[in-house]
Amino acid sequence: MTHETYLENIKTLNKYSYYYYVLDDPITTDEVYDKLYHEVLEYEEKNPEKLQKDSPTQRVGDIVSEGFNKAAHLSRMWSLEDLFNSEDLEKWLDKTAKLSENISFYCEPKFDGASLNLIYENGELKQAITRGDGVIGEDITQNAKTIRSIPLSISYKKRLEIRGEVVIFKDEFEKINLQRSKEGESLFANPRNAAAGSLRQLDSRITSSRNLVFLPYGIGENELEQPLLSERMAFVYDLGFRRPPLRSLAKGFDEIEEIYKEMVDKRDSFDMMLDGMVIKVNQIEAQEEMGYTVKNPRWSSAYKFPAVEKITTIKEIILQVGRSGAVTPVAVVEPTPIEGVVVERASLHNFDEIDRKDIRIGDKVIILRSGDVIPKIIKVLTQDRTTQVPYIRPTHCPVCHCELLDEGALTKCQNLQCSSRVVNSIIYFASKPCLNIDGLGDKIVERLFEEGLIKSVIDLYDLNLEQLLALDGFKEKKSKNLIASIEASKGKECWRFINGMGIEHIGEVASKYLCENFGLAFTSATKEKLLSIDGIGEEMAESFLEFIRVNEVYIQRLQAALEPKEPTAKVEAEENPFKGKTVVLTGSMSESRGNIKTMLESLGAKVSGSVSKKTDFVIYGEDAGSKYDKAVSLGVEVITEVYMRERIKSL
Repeated sequence: MTHETYLENIKTLNKYSYYYYVLDDPITTDEVYDKLYHEVLEYEEKNPEKLQKDSPTQRVGDIVSEGFNKAAHLSRMWSLEDLFNSEDLEKWLDKTAKLSENISFYCEPKFDGASLNLIYENGELKQAITRGDGVIGEDITQNAKTIRSIPLSISYKKRLEIRGEVVIFKDEFEKINLQRSKEGESLFANPRNAAAGSLRQLDSRITSSRNLVFLPYGIGENELEQPLLSERMAFVYDLGFRRPPLRSLAKGFDEIEEIYKEMVDKRDSFDMMLDGMVIKVNQIEAQEEMGYTVKNPRWSSAYKFPAVEKITTIKEIILQVGRSGAVTPVAVVEPTPIEGVVVERASLHNFDEIDRKDIRIGDKVIILRSGDVIPKIIKVLTQDRTTQVPYIRPTHCPVCHCELLDEGALTKCQNLQCSSRVVNSIIYFASKPCLNIDGLGDKIVERLFEEGLIKSVIDLYDLNLEQLLALDGFKEKKSKNLIASIEASKGKECWRFINGMGIEHIGEVASKYLCENFGLAFTSATKEKLLSIDGIGEEMAESFLEFIRVNEVYIQRLQAALEPKEPTAKVEAEENPFKGKTVVLTGSMSESRGNIKTMLESLGAKVSGSVSKKTDFVIYGEDAGSKYDKAVSLGVEVITEVYMRERIKSL
């Protein structure tokens, strides 16, 4: 085979793949494809220096990674505002009308899979990044290259971000679970979990074997000049990407509702799982004018499909213990298929909810599942009841058997060393709002716990390099970095230490209040002194004191190991309208609320998360919600962000 023939054969194979994986319209047989594929592979093995990046042989995974590196998106991946009914849609359309006139809307399915961002430069796939937190995700480029509906190269040469959803088709999902069942492996709960799990395999050969499909739904950073989103998406599809099964343009409420109803009617006939319809303003200029709230683009929303209700039977009520010790009841129900997912559990929220609905084991109940929401019991069919025995609340932890604290709606285990609390409590302890231990992720914590190296937070500080190097997958660099991160968590601010212990009702703000008032002597706080602090209520005080009573010795040991810093004395703020005032922020602002909060605190204000009669000001931005309404009803002064800044400038 000459090199020219090799190049032609690559074009032919890529054409075959495009018709098969993107257009669903095969133009050759598997036999012909396989024969040509192996001829290309043979040429590459003999001439490795001439291998082409877009050769189909490069899609076969052959790399096992130690882990995924973090990578930043070129532009943020936003979440969407959810709409659940026609009233929500009408309100959203009213808001868009106020922001921009003479607009139309681009509607397409909301795919139920795993979001992925592709970055192309000079026509080549440079990077593939999972959604992550919308700003930073995981670099899974090697795995993405195994997905045959993702072009390795495109004709457009400028830098371009293409966002989409990686899905597994329903029939492929059934095949995967059937094979896993035969091999004695646990089954995937649904196609979305299967897609997400397949995408993040450290062994790219597994990803390659799963027949994942990439469906574009948007564009990030780009230099495209088309004035309409529909035109830009058509351009993306023409680059070699798979088109959605249904997409339409609409001018207003009636047309959007018609398209939505069509999607709802056809949802079962689609190859992939859908959980709603995405609505976007079609005019790019209008999108830019509308901009974003803190969380969502104002020009796009997700119109979720209706919830599905089914009747099933409660087989058992089991108890789960979370990181904060909260004991949550969960109903185990007869396996019930709902929208492609076999539901076997339903949320019971808390024990008050069980009492209120008089839920009993053996009852027939109606369960509701809506999108990604955990199924919940909405009605007990008491007319079909066969048992007369009410459910009895637990009095002791199902795991460590310590006595439970019953606060009515909330029941909790206060034993910090309860094994069910350990993993989740360590994960929380290491998170950014707490001790911020870089590299100590969920999987690593679980692994260290399973290996018996940690049984509580304090055990982290006894870990050594030899112990980590003895574990499979822990290389020297990774192990040294983890030890260094744990060591760096010592000497952190007092409030981080308190927040990291995961005390029920005590979050970041309350932790700061406690440190400001008691410093490192917080364990000696009395109820009277706690209640004298503005922002600390009865429930918070009771929870804090109970936690200290149960875990005081352990807290002292942990404090000795971490040596948290005493809070520095606050520099007295100069006189200003916000000094000593309690302030609440609501609505979307010109910058992050975190920045505004820091600025106000530097002026001596207390920034609270809830409105009460003690609140002095509610500062609001666009789309202010229930906090604004509550402030008005209580007679609390409400001021705009603009007015707040004018007051500050005048100082």
